Amino acid sequence: MRIPILKLSNYLLISIQTEIDDQTAIQFQEDLLDKIHKSGASGVVIDLTSVDIIDSFIAKVLGDVVSMSDLMGAKVVLTGIQPAVAMTLIDLGIHLQNVPTALDLEQGLIKLHQELGV
Repeated sequence: MRIPILKLSNYLLISIQTEIDDQTAIQFQEDLLDKIHKSGASGVVIDLTSVDIIDSFIAKVLGDVVSMSDLMGAKVVLTGIQPAVAMTLIDLGIHLQNVPTALDLEQGLIKLHQELGV
């Protein structure tokens, strides 16, 4: 199953609406990096509102996606992180200190706009 990636102006929007398995996570990583490359997007908002649980592999892939996107010149904002997901990320040692977060997709777009200084 592929996770849809929408383009809005110079941003990419992703709303993960299902629990993610390992294969979907790898496919998402490849799809997002390809979309950043082809579109020249300067920002990405990844909405995790529907994700209730996360395992160590998915957490690592998520951290890698943020780092890889940054290397390609696209700032990532994570939105909608559920309490259990936040606890799991910290328990696994994945802190994402320099990653902006917001409560929801709308606030994430505002935060991304602020981060990019436009």
